[in-house]
Amino acid sequence: MPVSLTQRRVRHHPAWYLAPAISILLIFFITPIVLDAVIAFSDMGMNLKITSFGLANLQRMLLSDEQMPAILLATLVYVVATLFIFNLGLGITLAVTTTLLPESLGTLFRGVWFLPRITPAVLYALLWIWVVDPTRSGLLNHLLTYLPGMPQLNLRNDHPMLLIVVANGLVGASFAMVILTSTVRAIPQHLYHAARVDGAGEFALIRHVVLPALRSPIRFIAMYQTLSLLVSYEYILLITGGGPVYDTTTYALYVYRRAFETGSYAYGAMLALGLMAVGILLTLLQWRIMNMREQFAAPRIEVLR
Repeated sequence: MPVSLTQRRVRHHPAWYLAPAISILLIFFITPIVLDAVIAFSDMGMNLKITSFGLANLQRMLLSDEQMPAILLATLVYVVATLFIFNLGLGITLAVTTTLLPESLGTLFRGVWFLPRITPAVLYALLWIWVVDPTRSGLLNHLLTYLPGMPQLNLRNDHPMLLIVVANGLVGASFAMVILTSTVRAIPQHLYHAARVDGAGEFALIRHVVLPALRSPIRFIAMYQTLSLLVSYEYILLITGGGPVYDTTTYALYVYRRAFETGSYAYGAMLALGLMAVGILLTLLQWRIMNMREQFAAPRIEVLR
């Protein structure tokens, strides 16, 4: 008897449809973590040979690494200052102010501000190196020559932390600017009209209408940018090299320097595991403090009967 089309259908398990994504996850995420954990508890050095396993690297990281306190302090200052001053503070300011401008002018401004994020990191770093060059050839010191009595500045040596916070912050602010701009534009216009009828001015509109609407995306931006700042180091490496000495060496850059500059691959892998653990703990802490569960709660829709 001929078999109908309905009978020919074979029911596949949903895992088959997720197989490509699961394969990518295993190859590029799970496998590197497992390999990193294996290397972290070994004695792999520049010769890439493993002769023993143990807890020496963990003990060194927690107890005997003399650079660790300075590294953690530099990381804390860098992450907190960049996050609150630029990634959130400046990002919110840019999103609110550019939406008050005429649409074409605001779009042009945001596009220009977003350029450093889509340009190569090397080009952006070279521009900053030219700006803060300690000679009169540098843009900053050249401008200071027009101000009588102003001394020449060498930010890379005298204020390196300020330099990397500003350089990274100006790029990071564009992320919040784009996301929050779309949020501001999504606010229903009748809320503005109702507030103006009640006598609200421009600052009252921002405080009572705009800022409450930004609460949820600000939570996401704070969590995402915190993790991003913890693991990013390319601008720091290119602009200051982590110096002078270890003054601008953040934890992520310290992992790189230990693993690839000194050849301590096993200890670098242990530091990377520590960074992953810190990231997980911070995520859980922020999730709890910011009540991120509300972000994924079921929508509350009022139905009139």
